[in-house]
Amino acid sequence: MKRIWQIVKRIIISAFVLYGYNLIATRFNLVIPINYITIGAVSVLGFPMLFVLVLLKVLVF
Repeated sequence: MKRIWQIVKRIIISAFVLYGYNLIATRFNLVIPINYITIGAVSVLGFPMLFVLVLLKVLVF
């Protein structure tokens, strides 16, 4: 039960981190969509994955 709570907590925190980033990034047109893939990636791989997503956004689009 403790492990499930930790997973749910990481998912919620990563969703808030992505939302906070999108609030700031709208000025620079670097918005990352909040969906299952991005939330899952940030939840599993941590905060550095947000920088990877931003880098992919800059390089690809």
